[in-house]
Amino acid sequence: MTRSAADLMRVNLLEVFNEPDPDRRAAVIAGNYAEDVVWHEPDRINHGRTDLARRATELRAEHPDWVFRPTGTPSELDDIGHLGFQWGPPDDQPPMVSGMDIARTNGGVIIELYTIVTAIRQPS
Repeated sequence: MTRSAADLMRVNLLEVFNEPDPDRRAAVIAGNYAEDVVWHEPDRINHGRTDLARRATELRAEHPDWVFRPTGTPSELDDIGHLGFQWGPPDDQPPMVSGMDIARTNGGVIIELYTIVTAIRQPS
């Protein structure tokens, strides 16, 4: 079954970046990203599934108790997917980071991912 761009956006946020287990995360990455995926972050570019998995692990290690939450529902147009997100402490605490992911897809996998940070809240 080929996944839609909108479904891939949900998988990206909730099954990759929210996944604490590195083996489960790697399995999801292998099935939903091109081997030569390129991920553009505000401060770096990651090339390939291995770099993507390594960087996802680094982000989780920075704040292991934080969670990613979608803002709204994923949207798509042709091969482009979009999903807004918030990242921060769990429960009803306010998020520390807000942003969006935009992805280009082909054949049911993400081939290019862009993460745009729109707001960073400083801890009080």
